[in-house]
Amino acid sequence: MNALLAIMQRDLLMVMRRKSEVLTALFFFVIVSSLFPLGIGPEPALLRKIAPGVLWVGALLATMLGLQRMFAADYADGTLEQMAISPTPLVVLVLGKVAAHWLVSGLPLVLIAPVLGIQFDLDASALGVLVLALLLGTPLLSLIGAIGAALTLGVRGGGVLLSLLVLPLYVPALIFGAGAVESHVSGLGAGGHLSLLAALLTLALFFAPWAATAALRIALE
Repeated sequence: MNALLAIMQRDLLMVMRRKSEVLTALFFFVIVSSLFPLGIGPEPALLRKIAPGVLWVGALLATMLGLQRMFAADYADGTLEQMAISPTPLVVLVLGKVAAHWLVSGLPLVLIAPVLGIQFDLDASALGVLVLALLLGTPLLSLIGAIGAALTLGVRGGGVLLSLLVLPLYVPALIFGAGAVESHVSGLGAGGHLSLLAALLTLALFFAPWAATAALRIALE
């Protein structure tokens, strides 16, 4: 636990020296989500219908902006090799880096989402479901993205390859996350979608750090 907290603190301190990385993902999410109401028009029924998909796609793409940098800096300066041979299991350090990535790239999106949801005429209960879905879904995106970032580490053109790898894996999170809000708005209830999203997060918490660790060891060989 001490190693986990230490790696999280280290990554967060490094990000604070490059605040533009946090602001870039946040501004991207705000701009993408705000362009749709401006382009489609002020029809409340249509805005409520497209809101879940638009907000989730914006959050998904914003999360992807920082994936390639999750391990790249440590790989370039040799820190990742020192982590691999340290007494602390590498999987613990990987989990700490994923948690730091979510705090930087995922949590701000969860906090700003209700404000953006007002643009789409979502009521308070729908905004609550949206926040809960993003709170379950954005850590899942970071965990899946860590596998892609590890697999493409040190590969030329890794950014494009990373997108091709993780986007298909993001589809279930997108479907269940957006579906939770859509079901709530239509009166069907969001419990089923949120339960499936929580199940996916539980599976990813168990398997993703190990898969990313194995990919990192291959990249370091």
